[in-house]
Amino acid sequence: MLAELNELLGAAPERPDAGKFTLLRDTQTDGSFLVHHFLSFYLRGGSAAALPELAARFALWPCSSPSATTTSWRRSCCVCCFLCFSSLEGVNLAAAKEQGQLVFLEGLQSCLDLLFGEEEQPGQPNPLQFLSGSSPDLRALFDFVRVSLSAAGSWKGPVLLVDDLSVLLSLGAAPVAVLDFIHYCRVCVCCQLKGNIVVLVHSNEDSEDEENELVVNSLCHHSDLILWAEGLATGFCKDVHGQIKIIKRLSLRRAAEQDVVQIYQYKIQDRNVSFFARGLSAAVL
Repeated sequence: MLAELNELLGAAPERPDAGKFTLLRDTQTDGSFLVHHFLSFYLRGGSAAALPELAARFALWPCSSPSATTTSWRRSCCVCCFLCFSSLEGVNLAAAKEQGQLVFLEGLQSCLDLLFGEEEQPGQPNPLQFLSGSSPDLRALFDFVRVSLSAAGSWKGPVLLVDDLSVLLSLGAAPVAVLDFIHYCRVCVCCQLKGNIVVLVHSNEDSEDEENELVVNSLCHHSDLILWAEGLATGFCKDVHGQIKIIKRLSLRRAAEQDVVQIYQYKIQDRNVSFFARGLSAAVL
């Protein structure tokens, strides 16, 4: 969990906001460290989390903090709904999983079961059912999220973390199906369960992937908070790894208000990320 980022956002795990949709967006850089931060943030606060993960099996995630190595922190996870069960700093994800605080869908195994004919258990359709072509929507994936978080028990308001929605598009889901999935998740998690949703999307304004950019722009219009990580226009720098734009969408709830935009630069360190105003890096000063 990044204490400096919490200060910039005015957030604390002991009193998280409820009913918020946070969009994590990255361009020409990897914003995965933001997902690790929010996962640790909500678990420390006692929230239940639902994390379907498509890229790697649980056993392949490192057992130390994702900040233990800069490479692992900055690598692209290429997942749909990101629920990593390694150990974050101060949070044991394996224990959280055993205690029912974390609900994990091993997406890679689900894909293999679906594509290679493993029989489904009665009453438990594969969450990635859309891959079979039998249904064009993501209802089965939504049902997994709804059932998992509705059964959170004594844990605080639930949180759904979603990483790289473009994977769903690559697997054949239509943009409208992806946006419908997010819409129904917002109704269920944010409105009915008084929880929160955090979504990471990778984007490039110059990209020819029109479907992905359509999804990204649509999510921007419906977000309460946007954290946009961008690579430096000047290229690689060992002392400044990127720029983050914090957009607080006040106009989303109060039409008379203007959105608040703050811009900082950051440097990923071994076990932390430091944030500073543009041009005020310690290496520059």
